[in-house]
Amino acid sequence: MGRWKNGILITYLVAIVFPFIFLFLLSMSSGWRFPDLLPEYFGFKNWGKVAGTESGIAQSFLISLVISLSVAVSSTLCGFVISRYVSYHPKKRLLTLLTYFPYILAPVVFGACLSYYFLKMGIFGTTFGVVLAQFIIAFPYALIFFSSFWNEKIKSYEDLVATLGGGSLTTFRKVLLPMARGLLMVCFFQTFLISWFEYGLTSIIGVGKVQTLTIKVFLFIKESNFYYGAMSCCMLIIPPVVMIYINKKYVFNKLI
Repeated sequence: MGRWKNGILITYLVAIVFPFIFLFLLSMSSGWRFPDLLPEYFGFKNWGKVAGTESGIAQSFLISLVISLSVAVSSTLCGFVISRYVSYHPKKRLLTLLTYFPYILAPVVFGACLSYYFLKMGIFGTTFGVVLAQFIIAFPYALIFFSSFWNEKIKSYEDLVATLGGGSLTTFRKVLLPMARGLLMVCFFQTFLISWFEYGLTSIIGVGKVQTLTIKVFLFIKESNFYYGAMSCCMLIIPPVVMIYINKKYVFNKLI
């Protein structure tokens, strides 16, 4: 029975790890055609081009990083602050229901609806336009995420600080932010990943001018450049892996 369990565990681990290993091997290859068992070239030639401008992968990685960090920081902070007023509002149920509206439509359809207004504002096909479009998706998620934080216990802490003479700014800095530190980090990670892997909305609003790393992956696949596509996928995996490590080591362990 123990051998069966070990065999199932090993098979499970191989099934999870194999796609990532294969992507890495494919990113180091070139001229790998069927029915050849081995590629014509295997080395770091493709990765060496990342630092240059030939592939544009390094630039796309930086663009994606800037966009995702901007969306994560703004949506997390705005979601935390505004969720307080939504939670204490008399029409809380209606306002909470409205936060689900961006998720009713598919990202491509939602992007098509926004494109007219973004074109009028002159931000269609710009990095700021992509950040704003992704913020519209990530901000409602942050509102929903923080809705469970505001309860009677938190309200009693706020009333206590007010009784002792503390203002709203002091309450946020000294009481609410320290109490919600773990949730703020988790929400930041989640909204970062929402932005990092976003494709449909970015492709519509960015209109091909804002080439994030996710857009690059699909472009390489359409061009049948599987080696650069695999390399882009490897780079696409790096931030989530780092986020998971930080989340587990510094956030999750403290929450439990």
